[in-house]
Amino acid sequence: MPQHADIAVIGLAVMGRNLILNMNDHGIRVAAYNRTVDRVDEFMNGAAKGTAIIGAHSIEEMVGMLRWPRCIMLMVKAGKPVDEFIELLLPHLPSGSIIIDGGNSHFSDTARRMDYLESKGIFFIGTGISGGEEGARHGPSIMPGGSAGAWPVVGEIFRAIAAKTPAGEPCCDWIGPRGAGHFVKMVHNGIEYGDMQLIAEAYHIMRDGLGMRAPAIGKAFAAWNKGDLDSYLIQITADIFSCKDRDGTPLIDRILDRAEQKGTGSWTVSAALELGVPVTLISEAVFARALSAARNERLQAAATLTGPPMRSKTGDTARRITDIGNALFAAKIVSYAQGFDLMRAASAQNGWNLDFGNIARLWRGGCIIRSAFLDRITEAYAGKPGLPNLLLDDYFKSAVRRCQPAWRRVAAQAALHGIPLPAMSSGLAWYDGRRCARLPANLLSAQRDYFGAHTYQRVDKPEGDYFHSNWAELREKAGAAQKKGA
Repeated sequence: MPQHADIAVIGLAVMGRNLILNMNDHGIRVAAYNRTVDRVDEFMNGAAKGTAIIGAHSIEEMVGMLRWPRCIMLMVKAGKPVDEFIELLLPHLPSGSIIIDGGNSHFSDTARRMDYLESKGIFFIGTGISGGEEGARHGPSIMPGGSAGAWPVVGEIFRAIAAKTPAGEPCCDWIGPRGAGHFVKMVHNGIEYGDMQLIAEAYHIMRDGLGMRAPAIGKAFAAWNKGDLDSYLIQITADIFSCKDRDGTPLIDRILDRAEQKGTGSWTVSAALELGVPVTLISEAVFARALSAARNERLQAAATLTGPPMRSKTGDTARRITDIGNALFAAKIVSYAQGFDLMRAASAQNGWNLDFGNIARLWRGGCIIRSAFLDRITEAYAGKPGLPNLLLDDYFKSAVRRCQPAWRRVAAQAALHGIPLPAMSSGLAWYDGRRCARLPANLLSAQRDYFGAHTYQRVDKPEGDYFHSNWAELREKAGAAQKKGA
């Protein structure tokens, strides 16, 4: 069998098919395989007809089509299917071959698989891919990590098919060892959850707080997309509000208010809890989807639980729309700041040495959270690679200072009128907590020592020295002193 394919792709669902077609467009010879082989024939007689793509009907045939080094990309469901295909491939792959997992796998699984495969002489890469169906077909953002020895081979392919920044740079570069690539993709998705929830909350205020209809809301988003909020998600949101159902009703008004999720957002929150990083805005965005899923319970509560009238009849609508846009921008900055905080903690713990400015650049094109202000993040970390938090960069510090009054007005008015802003409000609380020199956590420490003898540190002693008090005895002394004084 002639060995002339550069790479094989297993899995012919939407992402797999489109990546194969993208590779073909860039002169990369691809062998396509699917466990259900009928899909191979369907693909070869359909979208792949007339291309240089080769269809394979078995693992053996597919491997035989590959030139050295044999490189195989899995585009299958995360979890058990990835491990199953690895075991199917191993008997047919010589030492030095490469397996790539392009699905949304958990980063810990990627680290485990890399260790396992390298022990057998096989390179393994876990790569995050963002951009959805359109990105896969025309250029996604690609975040590979794992066996560094495979990058010279894989990098040439990935950089060819990746999206390009406005400056023409590929939105793909080596992230780091073990699970680094999938961790960065997971955080990307967490930020995406935050971004989407913030946009939904801005819509909620305009719809129920200002009484605006879909066309007017769409115009507001289109205007925002020409300024600081210029981004893919703002752009498609403006598009959504312009779309109508068959009878002319805005389609958005016909869509059930129940949002689903696939798990990467909750993985981000779990990782943050394990690392002790407060990604509060992202967490609230994840929980907001869970709350939306409890629609029947919400409908029952809405019939009995009371609150203030949602609509505010006072104020200049144009000014309030401007306020909402500024609040959205400030909270969006917090969403990214929390995501980069999480990556910084994971990088330090795992020794990944992540390049945060480069990660922001990789997200500049192709991915779902692509936005103009990612260039500002790249510049921030280029100027200060050790920047402890994004909000300490001059640009972002100034932007939040400028938007902060509007952010507070919007959060306060929403609370007064019973409009829930879980992400926007928690982002503001995180910002205030971040800049608070003395939090009330001293009381928490006292409580823990009182009921559990967990000890505490003192402001008048060196950090690291721990103390315990007999609180019952102190309470009795205080009571006695009070009686004596009376």
